[in-house]
Amino acid sequence: MIPLRDDNPTLGTSIATFIIIGANIAAWITVQGLGIEPALARSVCELGAIPGALLGSVPSGLAVPLGPGVECVVGRGGWHTLITSMFMHGGWFHILGNLWFLSVFGDNVEDAMGPVRFALFYLVCGVAAALAHVFTSPDSAVPVVGASGAIGGVMGAYAVLYPRAPVHVLVPLGFFFPRFVVP
Repeated sequence: MIPLRDDNPTLGTSIATFIIIGANIAAWITVQGLGIEPALARSVCELGAIPGALLGSVPSGLAVPLGPGVECVVGRGGWHTLITSMFMHGGWFHILGNLWFLSVFGDNVEDAMGPVRFALFYLVCGVAAALAHVFTSPDSAVPVVGASGAIGGVMGAYAVLYPRAPVHVLVPLGFFFPRFVVP
């Protein structure tokens, strides 16, 4: 399901939501080169959170393939990547999807919390999601990027704060027929 909009009016301008969206777009343009190689791979490798690098469970210098002809060489992981990874994305659909969900749900949550508390809440949710990934995949050498964890926290807050607010969604109709093997 893809949220299109909600029928939940806001009282003021969503300053923090706009700043967070702007920061993601600025990083996508300036750091990730609009998703064009080699800027995309370099940004994911340098600014993505690599669990094994953060915990020291993966040897430094290990080359991890990210795609055809693209690899990431694991270095010493800096804990700052728990934050920088929230502003990196893996492609156009990734960034557009994340920012769309943030624009639909973030304004109301920010309205309830205020801009400063909302921005802190967003960052805490993103770091918590990255840490959850790090500690559930401690030996992974694959970088994790994206704002999905932070936005998941915002969506959870929206559901708690506005449980009866109507959200208009698009439901793409696709069918998946699993193949069953009869013994």
